[in-house]
Amino acid sequence: MGRAYQNRKDSMAKTAAAKTRVYSKYGREIYVCAKSGGTEPESNLTLRGLIDRAKKDQVPSHVIEKALEKARGGAAEDFSPARYEGFGPGNCMVIIDCLTDNPNRTFGDVRLAFTKTKCKIGTPGSVSHMFDHCAIFAFKDQDEEAVLEALMMADVDVTDIENEDGLITVFTPHTEYAKAKQALTDAFEGIEFEVDEIQFLPQTSTTIEGDDVPMFEKFLDMLNELDDVQNVYHNAEL
Repeated sequence: MGRAYQNRKDSMAKTAAAKTRVYSKYGREIYVCAKSGGTEPESNLTLRGLIDRAKKDQVPSHVIEKALEKARGGAAEDFSPARYEGFGPGNCMVIIDCLTDNPNRTFGDVRLAFTKTKCKIGTPGSVSHMFDHCAIFAFKDQDEEAVLEALMMADVDVTDIENEDGLITVFTPHTEYAKAKQALTDAFEGIEFEVDEIQFLPQTSTTIEGDDVPMFEKFLDMLNELDDVQNVYHNAEL
């Protein structure tokens, strides 16, 4: 399908790694994941992947442990996921994932980012049908057939698999994340994932040019400043 993760990085924005509030955002996500799925990474594969990703983004261990301890202690904080969709500058498509303890506040903040940049927030499903919600795993290996066989033996629904310069990238539906990761971990001892994420990959791209470029940058900056925003995905190409 020609959707290698490395070639798609520039056409989607994952804001957590670029934020000055990266520690608090990872802390919030780890807390929510641990509280809902268990605090032990060995039994909560989503948590394990999240912690690995946080470490790669240089989140200190004490930040990770503090979030886990808060989940173990049954803290009263109640964050819920919220997703907003719409059309950004240049009519690009945008998906914004949030974790919030006040949905009304979060919606107002996100809507303001749209209105301040003369954009339009949409209804649920207005643009997400133009993205593929994928689990993505990338790791160094040469034997694409062995990887595919391991996944098929575990009854994993593989959307795509690519081998580019010794880096194998596997795409599966996001619902197959845990099963796919377990299958790869079991089949390849000592496997180290360079990418281990759930992403929205755009099916098409929209070129942003002229006056829309600074407006698009302002739009992303406004979203990046919101504590409740965890991830922003878009199909813009500058």
